Amino acid sequence: MKRGDLIKFFSCIMLAMMSACVKYHPQPISPSQTASSFESRTLDNPSLKEFIEANLHHEVTPWPPKSWDFTMLTLVAFYYHPDLDVARARWGVTQAGIITAGRRPNPSVGFIPQYDVDALSGISPWIFNFTLDIPIETAGKRGYRITQATQLSEAVHLSIAIVAWQVRSRLRTGLLNLYAAEQTMVILEKMLTVQEEIVKLLEKRLDIGEVSQPDVTQAHISLNQARLSLHQAQKQRAEACVQLATALGLPVNALEGTEISSAFSEHLPTEVSSPDLRRQALISRPDILSSLAEYAASQTALQLEVAKQYPDLQLGPGYQYDQGEDKWSLGFSVTLPVLNRNEGPIAEAEARRIEAQARFTALQARVISEIDQAQAGYPAALQNLETANILLVSQEKHLQSVQEMFNIGETDRLALLHAQLELETTALSRLDTFVKAQQSLGSLEDALQRPLGSVDSFPMIPEANPRVKEEDTR
Repeated sequence: MKRGDLIKFFSCIMLAMMSACVKYHPQPISPSQTASSFESRTLDNPSLKEFIEANLHHEVTPWPPKSWDFTMLTLVAFYYHPDLDVARARWGVTQAGIITAGRRPNPSVGFIPQYDVDALSGISPWIFNFTLDIPIETAGKRGYRITQATQLSEAVHLSIAIVAWQVRSRLRTGLLNLYAAEQTMVILEKMLTVQEEIVKLLEKRLDIGEVSQPDVTQAHISLNQARLSLHQAQKQRAEACVQLATALGLPVNALEGTEISSAFSEHLPTEVSSPDLRRQALISRPDILSSLAEYAASQTALQLEVAKQYPDLQLGPGYQYDQGEDKWSLGFSVTLPVLNRNEGPIAEAEARRIEAQARFTALQARVISEIDQAQAGYPAALQNLETANILLVSQEKHLQSVQEMFNIGETDRLALLHAQLELETTALSRLDTFVKAQQSLGSLEDALQRPLGSVDSFPMIPEANPRVKEEDTR
């Protein structure tokens, strides 16, 4: 090859490499635009309908549905919630890290022109030196890097499932709080009506001297307390609506006029202490598997640092045009592991492996504690609920008895009103016990990270942003 052709060859290589480079495309963030996009989210979104139907494997008619159950709302949260967007983005970063780990080191090209001012007449005074350095990795370092990046990516991939369960857990809590607030309002409104009738009745009796003023005053105090409790329940309902909207990844106005089904709260399973449930959680919870993947990555990192004890090779073929003479050379270099055998990074990698093992053991111990505590508390909550149900039934029978006595004139209306008030007070206490039982069930589900005894299943978790098509059309 002539020297002119050689220069052209290297020039073409450089131009080809420059043309293959990725170009930067800015994507600025507009806070006003992102806020407007969030505020425009609704439950009647056609893209949301397609996503829900694809996961439920049947058509949803009418759309939007008259009542949203727990499964459908879980899919809404999976479609909109920003925490899942963050988890998927983090996974995308680690997937790109696998590409980075698999890259081989680039060769380098050198060109050193020289000019001999004392060259003899008739001989070219130019000397051209072309060098090519080709690094060669040894001891399987590239394979270890790829394996480590893959394991770390798998750990982050599992975090999507962790976040999805957290989203589902917060959604369940929001639904339960909304249910509790609405039922509390219903009971308190009944109590307020009864209390108002008691006040009116006592005021009439005060006018004719059948009761004293302190009795009427106490009735007014009870009436004001009932009103205050109702206002507090209304406040709790408004807060629960905001909490539910946040759990869904929606603005609160998107829930206006939406009927939420409370069917999920009707299920309280009794058989939840199976050893299989505990064992399955200890080996299959996403955070357990993620921690295992991180430990595997720490082992691979140690293998990589051990492999780095062995030096890489450098091949250096070269060409020299020396005043009309063509000269070829083949160089070879290697770093001598004399003063540094990579002891420090190896020791650090060993320490990180021990740390990863300790984190896994601590996580598993925490999971065992959570399961044991939840399994111990849930049966007690069921027993309390059973007792509350018995008390409510007894109070209903008592009210029925007082009603019969009132009908035949053996008791007065004030006694009947007090019996009604006692019934609503017992119903309020029973509701509180029921909510606590549901909270205990939620804690047990969180410990096991699986639904228990519910007709509502746990949907598939979307690994890609389901709103991509919708956002691309804007």
